Amino acid sequence: MTTVPVKTRFAPSPSGLLHLGNLRTALFNALLAHSAGGCFLLRIEDTDASRSEERFVDAMQEDLRWLGLNWQEGPGAEAHSGPYRQSLRDAMYQSLFQKLLGEGHAYHCFCTDEELKRARERQRAAGKPPRYPGTCAGIPPEQAEARAQAGEPATLRFRVPANQQIVFGDLVRGEQRFASNDLGDFVIRRADGSAAFLFCNAVDDSAMQVSEVLRGEDHLTNTPRQCLVLDAIGLPRPRWGHLPMILGEDGAPLSKRNGSRAVRELRDSGILPAALLNYLARLGHADSDNGLKELSGLAATFHLDQIGRAPARYDEQQLLHWQELALRALPPEQLQHWMQTAAGDLIPAKRLAGFSELLAPNVRLFADVQRWARACFSAEIAHDEAAADVFREAGSPFFAAAAGAADQDWAALTAVVQQQTGARGKGLFLPLRLALTGERHGPELAPLHALMGPAAARARFAQAAGLAQSDS
Repeated sequence: MTTVPVKTRFAPSPSGLLHLGNLRTALFNALLAHSAGGCFLLRIEDTDASRSEERFVDAMQEDLRWLGLNWQEGPGAEAHSGPYRQSLRDAMYQSLFQKLLGEGHAYHCFCTDEELKRARERQRAAGKPPRYPGTCAGIPPEQAEARAQAGEPATLRFRVPANQQIVFGDLVRGEQRFASNDLGDFVIRRADGSAAFLFCNAVDDSAMQVSEVLRGEDHLTNTPRQCLVLDAIGLPRPRWGHLPMILGEDGAPLSKRNGSRAVRELRDSGILPAALLNYLARLGHADSDNGLKELSGLAATFHLDQIGRAPARYDEQQLLHWQELALRALPPEQLQHWMQTAAGDLIPAKRLAGFSELLAPNVRLFADVQRWARACFSAEIAHDEAAADVFREAGSPFFAAAAGAADQDWAALTAVVQQQTGARGKGLFLPLRLALTGERHGPELAPLHALMGPAAARARFAQAAGLAQSDS
């Protein structure tokens, strides 16, 4: 008895940037393939030319590579089942359309959009589910072919057999049953001649010998139709598993409105690949190991029976938790590169290493790095009215004493200020911290003062002294 090698796939439509929902789908398929020592395939589903853009093809591939989700078969990794862009596979689709027509499994449909709309309205008014009423199903094939050859616009519909049960085992949800009488004849070729999603998606999975397909639960109702198409052609079915949707923090499906962002946006904000992968691998999938793992480690603990059936809820704080762990795991030179990518020339090159080591616990995103770089190295910093109140309470002599001792180390500086003003505890350290950084919390002040240098510290104390003298 031989075992069919596991081959999974990710098949995006290049109509936009890669988002969290379709990235999780890609990740789960990659983990399933890697966990079984199988193959992860990438296919570009671009038959809908009106919605497909080449820039999104390039962007998706770049994002996947950035995340380490490399495909073993697909664009740039050609094998016998290519090409891997559906726009290049039209000849196969057309030959299969002719086969289905010739065997009576498909027919030309000449109904206009307006006619279909009126039919749906009548069905809804009668309390029936809207589905194609079979208007063109009885046209003799020769007559229909002549009309199509004469240039009359026509789609191609699959003829759904009556009174059948379509049964398949869902990898996530178990056995699924659908009645064919509930489906209605469906379009497999658009009026412009291009293959519809239901058709080419199923045909390519089978032709490319994809064994398992994990995809969103919104495709569940497509599956019985795709079963019928593959059975009629004589192609084997893959095994499908339908993943629960991802909800935003408000309980609605995840979208831009409630927190979803493109992978490119997260990358530009400073999120690390390890953070994103570790978070998404647990989004709807239980993993008893809560440590940060590389892709191989995530694959080792990925199991289909650990995928939940209830919707998963996106939590940005959890993503930031994994970001903290990922930053902590970076070697010093990689952390410095990340910091420099964020701040550019805001951080003097000779102070990058010290800044990186000191500020690592205080930053999670590029914006945090930029804020602290300005706090440490800008000529002046902005203070809000609450800080000015602290400065006025401390008084200008407090900051004059600090400025006079700025050349000394931190212990000596604070001793001088305490001796000259009597300040201690919060009354000593909060004004000094606000004067130096504009922040109420942050890294230890002694190494921060050393990192900034005496000239910058003296200038900050002089700025605070000026605010201490201002009128409230």
